[in-house]
Amino acid sequence: MKKNILFDLDGTLTDPSEGITSCIAYALEKLKVPCPPKQQLIKYIGPPLWQSFAELLNTSDKGEALAAVALYRERFSTAGLFENKPYEGITEALERISSCGYELYVCTSKPEVFAAKIVDHFGLSGFFRKIYGSGLDGTHVEKNELIAHLISAEGLDSAHTVMIGDRIYDISGARANGIKGYGVSYGFGEKSEFEGAETVFGCPSEIADHFTAQNRSAPEHGRE
Repeated sequence: MKKNILFDLDGTLTDPSEGITSCIAYALEKLKVPCPPKQQLIKYIGPPLWQSFAELLNTSDKGEALAAVALYRERFSTAGLFENKPYEGITEALERISSCGYELYVCTSKPEVFAAKIVDHFGLSGFFRKIYGSGLDGTHVEKNELIAHLISAEGLDSAHTVMIGDRIYDISGARANGIKGYGVSYGFGEKSEFEGAETVFGCPSEIADHFTAQNRSAPEHGRE
């Protein structure tokens, strides 16, 4: 039975803070809305964008929030997506994990079309069987729905599948789908967001250490 690991993208594989905060600021400027300091925009890395803009614009009108998302994407689609960088040690960690026979997937609320370009740009696409993200129309933007879609589409066994991410959405989405969720503290989540996580990794090498050790300790096929 194949063992599967679903990786979040932002805050887990790469640090997108420069691009995301710059694109939020761009959208707010276009709307002539005062922009908070960039450090205060960090908390909006992870949640669905329309929810973030609803809060930033202090509106309950989803249409207004989606209009801001469209402005955000004007800049993100050409410049913002590459204002990004892989976390130190993530390539080595993915090499170690994949060499043990795990099937790896990207599972991100970011639109799939952008996620694929980012993963490919940084030379990480070869580690992943497939990249799953949301649609530009907002489908599968909620992490619990995306995980369910991925598991169903790939025919994965939940007992042999885990999710790794830096926000509460990754942990709660994993639990909602009956799989184990693991946190990473080097991303953008607060400590309180990891309640219910199996464990929390402090750096990419700890992820590799954990899963390579698990692979070594697993009983061989046909033995007890």
